[in-house]
Amino acid sequence: MKIVVCGTGYVGLVHAAVCSEYGHQVYAYDNDPEKLAAFSSGQAERIETYVNEPGLANIIREMLDRYLFFASDLASIIEGTDTVFMCLPTPPNLDGSTNLTFYDAAAQQLAQLLAQRKDQRRVVVVNKSTVPIGTARHLEKILNSHNVENFGISANPEFLAEGTAVAQARRPDRVVVGCDHEQDHKILRRVYSQFVHHVRIKYIETSPETAEAIKYVANTMLLTYISFWNGVGAKIGEKIPNVNIDDLRLGVTADERISTWGSFVSNGAGGSCFGKDIASLINQLRKVNVSTKMLEASYEVNEYQKIYLVDRAITEAGFKFNNKTVAVLGLAFKKHTNDMRDASSIKVIESLLGKGTARINAYDPLANESAKQVFDPSKNVLFEKIDYFDSAREAIKNSDALFISSDCEEFRGLSRTVEELVKPPYLIMDGRRMIPDHDDLVSKDYSYIAVGSMVLGPAYA
Repeated sequence: MKIVVCGTGYVGLVHAAVCSEYGHQVYAYDNDPEKLAAFSSGQAERIETYVNEPGLANIIREMLDRYLFFASDLASIIEGTDTVFMCLPTPPNLDGSTNLTFYDAAAQQLAQLLAQRKDQRRVVVVNKSTVPIGTARHLEKILNSHNVENFGISANPEFLAEGTAVAQARRPDRVVVGCDHEQDHKILRRVYSQFVHHVRIKYIETSPETAEAIKYVANTMLLTYISFWNGVGAKIGEKIPNVNIDDLRLGVTADERISTWGSFVSNGAGGSCFGKDIASLINQLRKVNVSTKMLEASYEVNEYQKIYLVDRAITEAGFKFNNKTVAVLGLAFKKHTNDMRDASSIKVIESLLGKGTARINAYDPLANESAKQVFDPSKNVLFEKIDYFDSAREAIKNSDALFISSDCEEFRGLSRTVEELVKPPYLIMDGRRMIPDHDDLVSKDYSYIAVGSMVLGPAYA
């Protein structure tokens, strides 16, 4: 098959690379020449500046100019195409609705070119990015308005988790394809031929609207589950004596009907999907007069979860952040990525600076450079108080408190490092329960606050 992928962000680049592995001729289009030059170089260091996914650079290097090609001119690659995958940014508007500006611009450009093509074979235009329910129908109207002939529209949402996206794209738990016509399903079965009759992978064919809805319901359900554990399970462990959150989680999830995923309490979920998708679904449901109270509660719990350890430090431990130096470990929204989109660390650092913190010692194994773009001092002078370090040790040294915001492996068991570098009084705020031997620190007069546990160690006067 000849496949065109419009957009080379996380979704588009992974999809293009993995499709090329299966022998398709894949052309990845983007209007950013610097990004395309990096991808076309095949050099991991340059590729990972834009998209840092384990294994992705290796695929690009191996498939480059064999089955995978990058192009900045959509007109030059559109002829003879079987499928076009739309992988455009869909950021949220202030009211939570989805901003389709980038999507619509690309759809209009694509429609013009498809109307002019000489090869009139059937082409299926597929929405791969998360877009509001009904967007495939909106795409159909755009294509019809330009008198495009012999086309189909489809919704084929992605369910990839950053950090494991390549492995999941190679072996997904399900492939959801929404089309109106059998001939379009037939084309996409050829694209996904390795999954269609797989014994362990669910290949689901449905309508475009149902496919779009599946993505929103899946993501909002996952965030609601996370919010339940953070808003209920963790709070029980924090407020009721002798409740051990780890034993609570183990006992509850021993029930086969209850998932262990999402039960590991934390300082909130971030990333490009959860918050954006639940806000968009709330907006969509309000338009059809459906109550969104449960979704709103899930969203609010998750947003407050990102900063509440800072509040607990003040109200429960008596810590005063004014003129203090705080080490913040873990800047990306999750480990194994450099993606800062909606990362919990953003709200953590903004909260710390708002409470008078003198310096922030920041460190992430992959996301320091990405963080510098988010915390741009030209946009907020307070960001001048952030210093970036090349290791956790350097960030902790000379600090008055520590906040662990992601579950990078190197952050687990930092007790010895803390003891070596800083002396009590010293406060540790553990947003990921990464220090299992915290009792040793507490016995030496360090103060410790973790999600799901009461404040341990001495309180500040």
